[in-house]
Amino acid sequence: MAKSEWSFKTATELSAALATKKVSAVELTQDAISRIERHDGKINAICVRDFARALEAARAADAALARGETKPLLGLPLTVKESYNIAGLPTTWGFPPQKDFVPPEDALAISRVKAAGGVILGKTNVPVGLGDWQSYNEIYGTTNNPFDLGRTPGGSSGGSAAALAAGYGPISLGSDIGGSLRVPAFDCGVYGHKPTFALAPARGHTPPPFPAIPLDRDMAVIGPMARSAADLSLLLDVIAGPDPLEAGVGYRLALPPPRHNELRSFRVLVIDSDPILPTNKDVREAIEKLAGSLAKAGVNVKRQSPLWPDFAESSRLYMRMLMSFVGAFFPPEAIAGAQAAAAKLSPDNKSLAAERLRGMLLSHRAWLLDEGARGHLRAQWRELFKSIDAVICPIMPTPAYPHDHSQNQETRRINIDGKDYVYPDQLAWPGIATLPGLPATAIPIGLSRDGLPVGVQIVGPWLEDRTPLKLAELIEREFGGFVPPPMFDD
Repeated sequence: MAKSEWSFKTATELSAALATKKVSAVELTQDAISRIERHDGKINAICVRDFARALEAARAADAALARGETKPLLGLPLTVKESYNIAGLPTTWGFPPQKDFVPPEDALAISRVKAAGGVILGKTNVPVGLGDWQSYNEIYGTTNNPFDLGRTPGGSSGGSAAALAAGYGPISLGSDIGGSLRVPAFDCGVYGHKPTFALAPARGHTPPPFPAIPLDRDMAVIGPMARSAADLSLLLDVIAGPDPLEAGVGYRLALPPPRHNELRSFRVLVIDSDPILPTNKDVREAIEKLAGSLAKAGVNVKRQSPLWPDFAESSRLYMRMLMSFVGAFFPPEAIAGAQAAAAKLSPDNKSLAAERLRGMLLSHRAWLLDEGARGHLRAQWRELFKSIDAVICPIMPTPAYPHDHSQNQETRRINIDGKDYVYPDQLAWPGIATLPGLPATAIPIGLSRDGLPVGVQIVGPWLEDRTPLKLAELIEREFGGFVPPPMFDD
């Protein structure tokens, strides 16, 4: 069965087709289901299927459309990262002991998606504990990159990115703390948006078997993924807004409009590499091409700024603060091992690996001092955004790499132009926006010499999510965006 005319359409295009009755919600859902059944044996993006309820929701959407109802996602098929609670479906986060955990109610974001008329096809695969840029676990197996089945689709929202690239619905829900949304978008050639911290409440995006209560998970966010930039805003507007269980918490005011609506009005700082974690030739060349294209289109492009925060220092700070949060949930034996290793560290060792070790053992006093340093970093970013509107920079140092499931990530290596680097050091580029809580939009900008997607992130000012989102739309409109993977463009 060949692909239909709807398989790779955007959510915006599908909404217009539904409104004019060129297609029905049931037909769109059946089309997505048929693609999953035809292709997912090779990709393994959809780990939990919910087709019966999806078709039921699609029929309800068609009835609503016939009554003249309008909702943002009405009749649109979509997928959801496995880590979101959906009543009646397992939520495991890839932990084998939790394979039978079924939450009693939907996550808040899922409730909002359903209320907006979205048709949920199923859940997408993740790494164990959402802790890797590869998406595999003992329960559901390995998800493969649709552009090269021997390579990672990214993680931890790897199943969502692979599903989008393969045509399993136009939008998906992901999450991000260490690039978990932006890295898969990069690896699979799709779009993703890491919102300003706390813009979209994460209640119910909860590791099992813990209750779905409001919880401040430092730096962690939930966000939209799509095959087009405009669709990111469509889904973000559905899930954003304060949690009603947290009166007075969250951002109630409407987000400010984008700083500009024309490409030539933007002022951007373009960064393509840094000694703390260099990018390879494919990534540098793609960014250089984009910078040249933007300049020709009239964009005010800067390649350096004295206001640019020290990348090495902010990366070290991010490693410590990230691991102080993540490490709090590690088992005692892991903490004991970290203590033994940290005791051997020289005070002069400022490597990113050393900072991750220190972060796992950070005292509350030390964390408060680091929190002060983060406040200073945020002030630096605010000063930078007085003279520019967005920063365009890498997400990862290389395109998607071959699967590597060796257990200790600290002993894995990533090859950058012939030189090996420590695998978790790749946190540095996603961390650039995560640590200060800034919005960042991941966009595809081309293919490598091996035919693998390459992308960048557009980092915007605090609470000005619409600025990087608008710039992403304008870049897509002017220079193109998502390209279907050749193996699954049928």
